[in-house]
Amino acid sequence: MNENLFASFIAPTILGLPATVLIILFPPLLIPTSKYLINNRLITTQQWLIKLTSKQMMAMHNTKGRTWSLMLVSLIIFIATTNLLGLLPHSFTPTTQLSMNLAMAIPLWAGAVIMGFRSKIKNALAHFLPQGTPTPLIPMLVIIETISLLIQPMALAVRLTANITAGHLLMHLIGSATLAMSTINLPSTLIIFTILILLTILETAVALIQAYVFTLLVSLYLHDNT
Repeated sequence: MNENLFASFIAPTILGLPATVLIILFPPLLIPTSKYLINNRLITTQQWLIKLTSKQMMAMHNTKGRTWSLMLVSLIIFIATTNLLGLLPHSFTPTTQLSMNLAMAIPLWAGAVIMGFRSKIKNALAHFLPQGTPTPLIPMLVIIETISLLIQPMALAVRLTANITAGHLLMHLIGSATLAMSTINLPSTLIIFTILILLTILETAVALIQAYVFTLLVSLYLHDNT
């Protein structure tokens, strides 16, 4: 009970060196691959899910936007596996670090925006001023639209960080309450433990959903600029 509530969010170190890079590289090693012509059920299911996700995200894109399909699929797999890694006991979730999420969001957002300004600059500039805007409101709306464009990567990173961090904190609090109640009241302990199990299932779903939401928003930014 005396453990620091935010101890699980501190980046771990090995011999004084940060181990975040090794942890980030660990989840992809868990993804099974096959060199055989006929795949087993696990590989087949994995390929079906990847194909389904890719088809859903790429359906709205043109030919230029579909060139990003490999990167977007890799992104959703990376975020999903990294989020799920944090549900293991005594583990570390890199996506709870705002710096890492910004490092993913800013280059992707910047690449989509730069592509938009290069390929169709008129449409890109038209987003700063909605059609039919009264003349006195033009300067204010241009400023508002510019700010809304610039905060898009921050919104991406903060959304992912907040959802993953909040879920982990709640699980930590309920787990601590379960340990504390185990020596006081057994029926209450069973009820709280049941809530903890249900919350763990919910967090598993949230880990996958947040990976999909992050990638889908990047895909939407790409769609607006291609």
